Amino acid sequence: MTSPAHPGLTWLNHAGAGAVRDSLHAVCASRAWTERLLHARPFAHLDALLSEQDAAVADLTAEEFEAAVAAHPPIGRPRPGDPASTREQGGLADADDQLRAELLDLNLTYRERFGRTFLLCATGLSGERMRDALRARLAHEPAREAAVARGELGRINRLRLTRLAESEVTVSTHVLDTSLGRPAAGIAVRLAVRDARRGDAEGWRPHGEGRTDADGRLATLPALPGGAVAARLTFAVEPYLTRGGTGAAFFPEATVVFAVTVGERYHIPLLLNPFGYSVYRGS
Repeated sequence: MTSPAHPGLTWLNHAGAGAVRDSLHAVCASRAWTERLLHARPFAHLDALLSEQDAAVADLTAEEFEAAVAAHPPIGRPRPGDPASTREQGGLADADDQLRAELLDLNLTYRERFGRTFLLCATGLSGERMRDALRARLAHEPAREAAVARGELGRINRLRLTRLAESEVTVSTHVLDTSLGRPAAGIAVRLAVRDARRGDAEGWRPHGEGRTDADGRLATLPALPGGAVAARLTFAVEPYLTRGGTGAAFFPEATVVFAVTVGERYHIPLLLNPFGYSVYRGS
């Protein structure tokens, strides 16, 4: 049994191999590490997952280890569009130009000496502490530094896996009446989920419901359970479309089904008119 506090772990245990592989690869770019954790499922609890990751990092060949490190951006230059490195290097948010220049020079010196990107578990560290760690490790012999860097890789993986295991999936929506150019208020919405832990082919079960507010929004649906691999939103649009006495609605309901991945927020707007509708993933 996985803990209710770790809905993401339930998803990791039960979701399809392709989706889980992608999520694990985002944690650590080593193919060997990813495949080992993928095939070690299911994990009874978070500690079991973290223990397997520790063993997987320890068993990486030198080539696999270098490939994993190479996927990380340098300290001081988080990769644009990469929320993980931006979050982990958050201590540099207020760094001045002098500190950033120091880090750039030290990173170049480190790469010249050791042939790899300087890797540090930077979560919670200030920019000055990152710089000081880089300076100190330049004095290491290559074998010692490789061991230290491998330990840092393990720490980063542990934090990322813990965050993944504790993550929830949330769903919200916004309905716009494109024929009138205004929000569609008062539309009843039902949320159902397909749970990978269920044995039947469909596995759909009701999970929540609500009604769009005056702005056409619904943001109060419950977070999805850990085993959810797909969600279904059903919009009861007929009462809204027939309020003006226009007769039966061409589409009494609008139904949207979409796959879900742990840790994601899904905002699904519905653009509605009397004879059609369209949906997309918003932000």
